Amino acid sequence: MARQESTIEVEGRQIKLSNFDKVLYPQAGFTKGQVIDYYVRIAPVLLPHLSGRPLTLKRYPEGVSGMHFYEKNCPKYRPEWIKTAKIWSPGNNRFMDYCVVEDVATLVWLANLADLELHTSLSRAPEMQRPTVIAFDLDPGPPANIVHCCQVGLWIREIFEPFGLQAFPKTSGSKGLQVYVPLNSEVSYNQTKPFARAVAQLLEQRHPDKVVSDMKKALRTNKVFVDWSQNDDFKTTVCVYSLRAKDQPTVSTPVSWQEVEGCLKKEDPELLVFTPNQALERAEKMGDLFAPVLKLTQKLPALEQLVAPAEAAAPARPSKARTSTPIRSKRSTAAAPRKRKA
Repeated sequence: MARQESTIEVEGRQIKLSNFDKVLYPQAGFTKGQVIDYYVRIAPVLLPHLSGRPLTLKRYPEGVSGMHFYEKNCPKYRPEWIKTAKIWSPGNNRFMDYCVVEDVATLVWLANLADLELHTSLSRAPEMQRPTVIAFDLDPGPPANIVHCCQVGLWIREIFEPFGLQAFPKTSGSKGLQVYVPLNSEVSYNQTKPFARAVAQLLEQRHPDKVVSDMKKALRTNKVFVDWSQNDDFKTTVCVYSLRAKDQPTVSTPVSWQEVEGCLKKEDPELLVFTPNQALERAEKMGDLFAPVLKLTQKLPALEQLVAPAEAAAPARPSKARTSTPIRSKRSTAAAPRKRKA
């Protein structure tokens, strides 16, 4: 097939696009043009979460059913107006020039490279040792699913409540749930990583039949792995509002705790699966539910304070969703998202 090219203007920038009609999600018929359109329309709520953060590209030139590759160095053929961050890489023993997304034009340029997923650091450049949040990635081991993650997410919220700390959930856009506790203060990964690990181990001690803190896959069957290792200056995680490279185009979407509780109560994983069109509708209706993660300043408790206050304090409020009884899942995996035009 002949390569089709066109040039568009975005924010005064001339961007050359190729194969606009190429299908990148075969099962959904979702094209590169639709990927670009989604990122342009979601940009008002997405860009603040990308600002200043080094981006690792995850490119799917032949679509989600083909090969993909990661690209840490921003391509050398990038336009001169693409911003970059020079970050030292111990593994490569050299500085790497990461792409940094500050505008819609950069989003369009990256989408044209089939960079479907946006993976960022928890830190902003150049202060890469200073995380803005403490993050938990809840990964269900089949036949567990996101319903089980909802219960674990609520338990995480309960652990932080006695300290007066707020936590914010979002879907991974894949099969799990992620919980962010904003800090936006002068802390380092040397503080947040041990704390996140201690929280994961505490949950495993309290609920050994439902939670695991060790990343060995053999231990995850029908349990939720609380991944604390993302709290590291050389790790990246999928950004909120990013597309995911699955059979269907789904989005890492911020949700309310009420929605998390509703998913748990109804035992319906489909309630937390969102297509690009649904993510756009939610952003227009609700605004950015993840906005507090960018600005809310909270103090990380000392590690030795973790167990005693959390054990001693009564829950701040009763919740029907908080239960120690086994969760009966109606499905072993998340159902396909509801079809809507994107």
